[in-house]
Amino acid sequence: MITPLISLAADWQPANTQPLPPSLAGWILEPASLTARLKQHCQQFRVQVLNQQFSALPAFLQPLLPDTATAQLREVILWCNELPCVYAQSWLPAQTIQTLRPLADLGERPLGDYIFQQPGLKRGVIEAAQLSLPLAAWQLTPALSEPALPTPCHARRSVFTLQGLPLLVAEAFLPALMQLDRSAP
Repeated sequence: MITPLISLAADWQPANTQPLPPSLAGWILEPASLTARLKQHCQQFRVQVLNQQFSALPAFLQPLLPDTATAQLREVILWCNELPCVYAQSWLPAQTIQTLRPLADLGERPLGDYIFQQPGLKRGVIEAAQLSLPLAAWQLTPALSEPALPTPCHARRSVFTLQGLPLLVAEAFLPALMQLDRSAP
């Protein structure tokens, strides 16, 4: 069984019912495309695909994607100005991939660039959690010099429905994101 590089098992709760750090609240509660918002802060934006393959859906995700045994797992880092700002994980059930073929072959194209251009896209509740991510999984730039220890990060997730088909997207906000906010105009 293929497993994600980073487990996002956590105590997820609706984001609007919990206290959020002021510096991240806007990012976590963003109802539109996180990719589009991130690009507003970037001179250079890129997607680094870490992993993309079919995998068994972890048990803690089964309630979000019922009747889904396997799904295409895609893990990426969203880079802004050469800083790793967001770790994103998407789970696309086989039927979703079969019907919406462009999702199967995004390559380095952001998922948000595709889904937020589709008519009829619906987003479920935005949930938030705090996670401890291993730095080694995403610290891919010498610009960051923290030791390789678990780092607390806030994350959000939502189930989207496109043409009646579900897909799950989770995004963890990495410490470098705060460097963007400080340098934003």
